[in-house]
Amino acid sequence: MPPMRYFLALLLMPLLGITNALAWNAAGHRLVALIAWEQLSPASREFVTGELARHPDHARWVARAGGRGDAAIFAEASTWPDDIRNDPRFFDETRDPPTGQLPGYPDMARHKHWHYVDLDRHGQAVEGEIDTEIRRLARLSRSTSKNGQISYDLPWLIHLVADLHQPLHVGYHEDDGGNAVTVENPFNPRVPFPNLHQYWDDLPGPPWLRGTRLEKKVQRLLSEYPPPQPGNVATWRAESHALLTRAYPTESGSLLPMVSESFHREASKIAERRIVDAGYRLGWLLETEITARVSRGTP
Repeated sequence: MPPMRYFLALLLMPLLGITNALAWNAAGHRLVALIAWEQLSPASREFVTGELARHPDHARWVARAGGRGDAAIFAEASTWPDDIRNDPRFFDETRDPPTGQLPGYPDMARHKHWHYVDLDRHGQAVEGEIDTEIRRLARLSRSTSKNGQISYDLPWLIHLVADLHQPLHVGYHEDDGGNAVTVENPFNPRVPFPNLHQYWDDLPGPPWLRGTRLEKKVQRLLSEYPPPQPGNVATWRAESHALLTRAYPTESGSLLPMVSESFHREASKIAERRIVDAGYRLGWLLETEITARVSRGTP
């Protein structure tokens, strides 16, 4: 970008409401959760339904599910780790004093560093803990005997597996995972100048997507995209990071990089593929851990 245009773009950023994005938006997380639900056995569905019912915020998920059953409640639980970032009951452990401990919550921190891992140009982790936290939470779901721990951990595990499949969640540290890159997006008149991370977060659809439209989209995605190779957490992380070569628009707009029609079409396809991959893998992971837990006779 020429120096003058870059300078003007910097001046515009505070006026455009640039915000730090943290994850696939709520639509993306619900899509991943419902695809995962399709992979669970009846016994595993019963297990996760019972554990989520013990969570202190379960009534909120039931209300948002609108009477559509256990799968919809499971989908609503998937957004909880993002919901708490603006919840005054919780605190940002990097800058805030702890809030009071409330019944049923093992932990009141927001854990923003759990949502991503930023790498340098050599592929070395600089900041963020998403991959290590997924491994830790999976181990806990298999073995913990602490009351309330699984009900607390499940929404995190559901959420973080989805986040790891968003390319900018395994992004470059130097631009804050795309949060420091503002783009022009003519395909979303509500947010015409998002940061790049926000652009990718919003590709799955409007955050209020629920009900029949959400369920129809799940069925379309399952019919259009075959199951992925299972892989492991390291594989999923490497896949997302490799997609960064295709995650940045290269065309120039009036002041900023432009989301062209061809870029938007390709990015949308990548996002759908990653949503499907995350859903299958989350379902397989939960099925494996729950089966192992039951077979070991863990209370």
